Amino acid sequence: MKTRIGILGYGNLGRGVECAIRQNEDMELAAVFTRRTPSSVSILTKSAAVCSVDDVADWKDKIDVMILCGGSATDLPHQTPEYVKYFNVIDSFDTHARIPEHFANVDAAAKANAHIGIISVGWDPGMFSLNRLYANAILPDGKDYTFWGKGVSQGHSDALRRIEDVKNAKQYTIPVNSALEAVRSGSNPELTTREKHTRECFVVLEEGADAAKIEQEIKNMPNYFADYDTTVHFISEEELLTNHSGIPHGGFVLRSGVTGWNKENKHLIEYSLKLDSNPEFTASVLVAYARAAHRLAQEGQSGCKTVFDIAPAYLSAKSGEELRASML
Repeated sequence: MKTRIGILGYGNLGRGVECAIRQNEDMELAAVFTRRTPSSVSILTKSAAVCSVDDVADWKDKIDVMILCGGSATDLPHQTPEYVKYFNVIDSFDTHARIPEHFANVDAAAKANAHIGIISVGWDPGMFSLNRLYANAILPDGKDYTFWGKGVSQGHSDALRRIEDVKNAKQYTIPVNSALEAVRSGSNPELTTREKHTRECFVVLEEGADAAKIEQEIKNMPNYFADYDTTVHFISEEELLTNHSGIPHGGFVLRSGVTGWNKENKHLIEYSLKLDSNPEFTASVLVAYARAAHRLAQEGQSGCKTVFDIAPAYLSAKSGEELRASML
């Protein structure tokens, strides 16, 4: 029997989830839930329903896992603890500083309602987090380095668009190449947040907006831009659509460490991603973890989980026997 998936929110990430479900034969899309008028939302899966978020409780027993595709700035802190009351849920909450608080809120609601909630699923947090953990366990004497980009950050772009009088916006995260090469050299540099990345924002304003005020609001936004050298460009919507319509991303996780009685041997672990579509790759990770959430729920588990808590075999459609024969 196929895992029945619901999608809450049909933006770039929600559309990516719909495409990913199509590539997983053990899953099916049951319904998409939107804050818009359902009749105005056209989806690709003809067999799935399009419903108002107001009707979500009616689907309590018709969906195995709800994938929440809202933004981390204002949607997910409220949505995940709320919807885990009705479903097993997955989110891509990516405000790193607030993950412990978000975990606690989701864990309480999930346990109270005997559901699974897996949070902060994607590539960072998510796949990059796993690589940091593995590398730390293998090379305990060493240093971690994470570089993002160059690419469009969905969370940071969403945070820009929520500023009053911002009509549209894209944000690029850009690694500082000299810092990346210093890490690869094995010199274990001490790098501040500001020394590792820059941020570049392309912003379309509403007519009559105060550009200087908005620029300062962007540059001083905690958790997003305050700790980085940030450049803000105010451009036309036509220019944004022409030159910044794609959503590429990627990055690197590195751990530089030593082994040997006298620490005589150096090692570098590097994991990298180069993504044509940030939301579609993130969606593919969310769908794999939806499989895990359903399996954990079938085992009678409940509460909040992160990627650290999920055994890799739970992500795969293959059986344990098939995995041992083909991938081990």
